[in-house]
Amino acid sequence: MPVMTGPELEEFLVEAFPQVHRDFRVEEVRDMGIRVRMVVEDRHLRPGGTVSGPSMFALADVSIYLAILGMIGPEALAVTTNCSIDFMRKPAAATDLIAEATLLKLGKVLAVGDVLLYSDGMAAPVARASLTYSIPPKG
Repeated sequence: MPVMTGPELEEFLVEAFPQVHRDFRVEEVRDMGIRVRMVVEDRHLRPGGTVSGPSMFALADVSIYLAILGMIGPEALAVTTNCSIDFMRKPAAATDLIAEATLLKLGKVLAVGDVLLYSDGMAAPVARASLTYSIPPKG
Protein backbone atom coordinates (compact mmCIF):
# COMPACT_ATOMS: atom_id res chain seq x y z
CA MET A 1 0.00 0.00 0.00
CA PRO A 2 1.18 3.59 -0.63
CA VAL A 3 3.03 5.32 2.18
CA MET A 4 2.73 8.85 0.72
CA THR A 5 -0.39 10.73 -0.38
CA GLY A 6 -0.79 12.96 -3.41
CA PRO A 7 -0.37 16.17 -1.38
CA GLU A 8 2.73 14.73 0.34
CA LEU A 9 4.27 13.84 -3.03
CA GLU A 10 3.54 17.32 -4.38
CA GLU A 11 5.11 18.89 -1.27
CA PHE A 12 8.18 16.68 -1.79
CA LEU A 13 8.47 18.02 -5.36
CA VAL A 14 8.30 21.60 -4.03
CA GLU A 15 11.22 20.88 -1.69
CA ALA A 16 13.39 18.63 -3.89
CA PHE A 17 12.61 19.99 -7.37
CA PRO A 18 11.46 23.62 -7.04
CA GLN A 19 12.31 24.24 -10.71
CA VAL A 20 9.58 21.89 -12.03
CA HIS A 21 7.04 21.28 -9.27
CA ARG A 22 4.46 23.65 -10.80
CA ASP A 23 4.25 21.49 -13.93
CA PHE A 24 2.76 18.43 -12.22
CA ARG A 25 -0.38 17.60 -10.22
CA VAL A 26 -0.85 14.24 -8.53
CA GLU A 27 -4.44 13.18 -9.23
CA GLU A 28 -4.42 9.68 -7.72
CA VAL A 29 -2.03 7.50 -5.75
CA ARG A 30 -2.78 3.78 -5.67
CA ASP A 31 -0.98 0.57 -4.82
CA MET A 32 1.91 0.30 -7.33
CA GLY A 33 0.61 3.16 -9.45
CA ILE A 34 -0.22 6.82 -9.87
CA ARG A 35 -2.01 9.28 -12.14
CA VAL A 36 -0.21 12.58 -12.74
CA ARG A 37 -1.31 15.61 -14.78
CA MET A 38 1.15 17.84 -16.59
CA VAL A 39 -0.23 21.37 -16.65
CA VAL A 40 0.73 22.32 -20.20
CA GLU A 41 1.95 25.87 -20.80
CA ASP A 42 3.54 27.58 -23.79
CA ARG A 43 7.04 26.49 -22.75
CA HIS A 44 6.00 22.83 -23.18
CA LEU A 45 4.97 23.30 -26.80
CA ARG A 46 6.80 22.71 -30.06
CA PRO A 47 6.00 24.44 -33.36
CA GLY A 48 2.43 23.64 -34.34
CA GLY A 49 1.16 23.99 -30.77
CA THR A 50 1.55 20.37 -29.71
CA VAL A 51 3.35 19.17 -26.57
CA SER A 52 7.04 18.52 -27.20
CA GLY A 53 8.74 15.14 -26.84
CA PRO A 54 11.02 16.33 -24.01
CA SER A 55 7.96 17.50 -22.06
CA MET A 56 6.29 14.11 -22.54
CA PHE A 57 9.49 12.39 -21.37
CA ALA A 58 9.52 14.60 -18.26
CA LEU A 59 5.96 13.59 -17.42
CA ALA A 60 6.72 9.88 -17.85
CA ASP A 61 9.89 10.16 -15.76
CA VAL A 62 8.31 12.17 -12.94
CA SER A 63 5.31 9.84 -12.85
CA ILE A 64 7.38 6.69 -12.29
CA TYR A 65 9.54 8.57 -9.77
CA LEU A 66 6.45 9.63 -7.80
CA ALA A 67 4.91 6.15 -8.05
CA ILE A 68 8.08 4.74 -6.48
CA LEU A 69 8.16 7.37 -3.73
CA GLY A 70 4.49 6.76 -3.08
CA MET A 71 5.40 3.19 -2.20
CA ILE A 72 8.77 3.63 -0.40
CA GLY A 73 8.61 7.16 1.00
CA PRO A 74 10.67 10.26 0.19
CA GLU A 75 13.97 9.31 -1.45
CA ALA A 76 15.43 12.17 -3.45
CA LEU A 77 18.34 10.11 -4.79
CA ALA A 78 16.33 7.46 -6.65
CA VAL A 79 17.45 7.91 -10.26
CA THR A 80 16.44 6.86 -13.76
CA THR A 81 18.76 4.20 -15.18
CA ASN A 82 16.85 3.42 -18.38
CA CYS A 83 13.97 4.77 -20.41
CA SER A 84 12.34 3.77 -23.66
CA ILE A 85 9.52 5.90 -25.02
CA ASP A 86 7.27 5.42 -28.04
CA PHE A 87 5.52 8.49 -29.40
CA MET A 88 2.37 7.04 -30.95
CA ARG A 89 0.18 9.97 -31.96
CA LYS A 90 0.14 13.75 -31.82
CA PRO A 91 -1.23 15.20 -28.56
CA ALA A 92 -4.07 17.68 -28.81
CA ALA A 93 -2.85 21.26 -29.18
CA ALA A 94 -1.99 23.00 -25.89
CA THR A 95 -3.92 20.44 -23.80
CA ASP A 96 -2.82 18.98 -20.45
CA LEU A 97 -1.30 15.51 -20.51
CA ILE A 98 -2.28 12.71 -18.13
CA ALA A 99 0.12 9.93 -17.13
CA GLU A 100 -1.14 6.57 -15.92
CA ALA A 101 1.91 4.92 -14.37
CA THR A 102 2.16 1.36 -13.05
CA LEU A 103 5.09 -0.19 -11.20
CA LEU A 104 5.74 -3.68 -12.54
CA LYS A 105 8.54 -4.47 -10.09
CA LEU A 106 9.54 -2.72 -6.90
CA GLY A 107 12.65 -4.30 -5.44
CA LYS A 108 15.20 -3.10 -2.91
CA VAL A 109 17.58 -1.83 -5.59
CA LEU A 110 15.58 -1.53 -8.84
CA ALA A 111 12.09 -0.50 -9.83
CA VAL A 112 10.55 -1.03 -13.28
CA GLY A 113 7.41 0.67 -14.51
CA ASP A 114 5.28 1.46 -17.53
CA VAL A 115 3.52 4.72 -18.29
CA LEU A 116 0.76 5.53 -20.75
CA LEU A 117 0.43 9.23 -21.61
CA TYR A 118 -2.91 10.66 -22.70
CA SER A 119 -3.86 14.05 -24.05
CA ASP A 120 -6.67 15.23 -21.76
CA GLY A 121 -9.94 14.30 -23.43
CA MET A 122 -8.46 11.78 -25.88
CA ALA A 123 -9.21 8.06 -25.37
CA ALA A 124 -6.11 6.70 -27.13
CA PRO A 125 -2.65 7.14 -25.59
CA VAL A 126 -0.24 9.55 -27.25
CA ALA A 127 2.89 7.85 -25.88
CA ARG A 128 4.07 4.80 -23.95
CA ALA A 129 7.21 4.63 -21.84
CA SER A 130 9.06 1.96 -19.91
CA LEU A 131 11.45 3.12 -17.20
CA THR A 132 13.88 1.54 -14.75
CA TYR A 133 14.98 3.32 -11.58
CA SER A 134 17.84 2.67 -9.21
CA ILE A 135 16.91 2.94 -5.54
CA PRO A 136 19.79 3.84 -3.21
CA PRO A 137 20.51 1.46 -0.33
CA LYS A 138 19.05 2.35 3.07
CA GLY A 139 21.42 3.77 5.63
